[in-house]
Formats: sequence, structure tokens, C-alpha cells
Amino acid sequence: MEMFNLKPGRQKSEAEQGSMQGFAFAIRYRAFAVALVALLLSAPAAFASEFRACLGELRSEATASGINPQIFDAVMDGVRPDQSVLDAMDYQPEFTVPVWDYVADLVDDERIADGKAKLAQWGEVLAEIERQFGVDRYVLVALWGVETNYGRITGRRPLMRSLATTSCFGRRQSFFREQLVAALQILQDGDMPPESLRGSWAGAFGQTQFMPTTFQRLAVDVDGDGRRNIVDSVPDALGSAANYLSDAGWRSGEPWGYEVRLPRDYKGPSGRRDRRPLAEWTRLGIRTIDGAPLTGDGRAALFLPADEEGPAFLVFRNFDAIHSYNPSESYTLSIAHLSDRLRGGGPFKTPWPTDDPGLSRAERLELQQRL
Repeated sequence: MEMFNLKPGRQKSEAEQGSMQGFAFAIRYRAFAVALVALLLSAPAAFASEFRACLGELRSEATASGINPQIFDAVMDGVRPDQSVLDAMDYQPEFTVPVWDYVADLVDDERIADGKAKLAQWGEVLAEIERQFGVDRYVLVALWGVETNYGRITGRRPLMRSLATTSCFGRRQSFFREQLVAALQILQDGDMPPESLRGSWAGAFGQTQFMPTTFQRLAVDVDGDGRRNIVDSVPDALGSAANYLSDAGWRSGEPWGYEVRLPRDYKGPSGRRDRRPLAEWTRLGIRTIDGAPLTGDGRAALFLPADEEGPAFLVFRNFDAIHSYNPSESYTLSIAHLSDRLRGGGPFKTPWPTDDPGLSRAERLELQQRL
């Protein structure tokens, strides 16, 4: 090109200057594009290399914790990191969906009818679990229904792949490494075969969705076959959930709470952790939803899931026991409400502060079909 043969001292024209700048930009852009492509091509390889190194660390940690290295090698053979697990880590609907939508999704006519059928089907087992652990059967069946739709949806992700991924990448790696070792111990103890260990992205599995360390600590053998199998055994799953709630402080024969009526323009204390004697709540003008005096043993908290505009509840120690299963108030209220519906109770009497109170599963299906 002529512009590269300019004589020293000659002034470049505007056209020549533009050409030079355009060519320089093209060179820089091409270099950037080549570097970007190289980066994109190298990222999966670097990701895989980092994962292989991490597996070596996990093997050493597992062996130090008593896991047979042959079991680790057999389980981890061919395991690859799962990016979708890391993506799922940032999406938890119980903390992002409005409470009325969340409850409407989990407490609908279908789940209530299914739960009543399960109560009849497993009545003898539930009676024995109630006798042994003192936990209300309606709450157990409600928890079963909310966690996995009565065992129908337990999660499809291979547990070892999910836990290996979260043990090597993302937040809380030390926590997930503990879960991985506990899951390996479940296999080593023979409670369940590897193909049964499928669950959520976080590693919860079984009909009542235990984390592996929780399983190791609180799972029980109710059906008497010598194994604790919360995947294939309904008695073991329900009994283990009962043992969990009992360990969390469940008080036999006491309610989780009940709906109440606030005085007009109430601006007093509230919050699940602010527990006060019933006499104080009475002094503040709070009554049951039907206007009767408050009842219950011990201290209670005023729970306002949608502030003062929606349903209000006095909640007792058993509400906290349910909350310990999953630290979400929307989740806890859903189980508590479903247990009341299974017992024969009705919907909340105070409406939610919205013109769109949420769709049940049947209503969502109908809407999808119409669309």
C-alpha cells in the first residue's frame, strides 16, 4: 500500500491518517478476537484440570475420614463437574417468590387430597412413629408432601457429581466437602446403593430430602430391615423426619400456631423470634381469628408474613422446629398450613394483600393448555 512508502517529513492527508487508524484498529481487533477465542477454548480445559486437582484433595480428605479409597475411586470414576449445579445455587424460590404464590403452589386441592390418601395408606406406620417420636402425623405427611410431593419428585441429579462440583467450586466448599464424605460413608455402610443417591443440586436426597450429614446423624430404620433407606422406604423416610423434628425441639401435643386477628392499625411488636407471654399479646388487643381469647402453653411470637395487611399468626415452639428443616418462613408456613388442611381445617380467613393470590398447580396447567 502506498501509505507505507511515505517519505520522511511528508505531511499525511486526512484520508491517509484515517486509513492508518482503521488499519491499526483492525490489527488490534484481530489480536483481541484471537485472544478471546483462545481464552474460551482454554476455559473448559482449565476448569477440568482444576477439578482433577480438587478430586485429588477430596480423595485425601475422604481417606483421612475413614473412607476406603477403593470406594472413592469407584464412585468418582468418570465424574465431571456440573455447571448447572453452580447456576442453581443462586436460585432459591422460597426466598424470592411472594409468600402467597409460594403457599398457593404447595397447598392446593391436589396436594391436600393426596395427603389424606397417604394418611389412610400409612396410618399404622404413622401411629407407631407418633408413639415413638411424639411428632404429629399431619405435620409429617405435610412435610413429605411439600418436600417431594409424597415421594414423586426426589431429584434426578447424581449426588456424587453435585457434591463433587460444589466441593470444588462456588461458595461454602468446606460445607459441601463434609456432605461428600458423609455421602461416601452412606455407601460404605451399605444403607443405600449408589444409584439411589440422586437428589437436589445441593445434595439433599430421599423422600424427605435429608442432607448426607443429617442422614448420618438422624436417619432411623423403622421398617426393621437393618438399613436406613429414606429413598425406597416410606417408614424410614417418615420416621427419620420425625426424629429430626423431635431433635429440633418438637413438643408433643402442642400446635404449631394459629391464625389471629390484629386490632385496627396495629403497630406493635412482631417477628418469629420475638416471643412473649400470651397475656401480653392479649393486652395488645390480639385475638384468635374468630375473636376468642388466645390459648396455648408457653410464649408465642406474632408472625406477619405479609406485614400487617395479610394473615397474622401466633406461632409456638413447634413452628421453629419445622423452620429448622429449611430456614424459610414461606416454607414453614406452607407445611404448617398443609398440616391443618390435612387435619380438616380450612383456608386462611384473612386474604393476602394482592389482587393475584397465586395459581394452584391445576390452575397453572389449565393456563398453559389455554396458551
